[in-house]
Amino acid sequence: MLWQVLRSRPEELKFRRQHPFPRCTADFYCASARLAIEVDGDGHDMGNGPDWDARRDAWLERHGVRVVRFLAGDVSKDLESVVRAILLAAQR
Repeated sequence: MLWQVLRSRPEELKFRRQHPFPRCTADFYCASARLAIEVDGDGHDMGNGPDWDARRDAWLERHGVRVVRFLAGDVSKDLESVVRAILLAAQR
């Protein structure tokens, strides 16, 4: 659902899906805003998921990429709010 909105280039921003970085792959990425968007399912809260997420976010941020995370349930329940938050983050 989120990809259907982001691929339409809201506010003239181009997003890529499954964008590879040297140490990870972002769910979505906007190069002009240097913004990675992650949609987290239940597995991100289990095992070493939170530690892995924190390490990869820190690596991306050290390389000038901001990361915003959303719960998959929030994307499903309130897509409009998630898109607004993404566009706001991209404008910063």
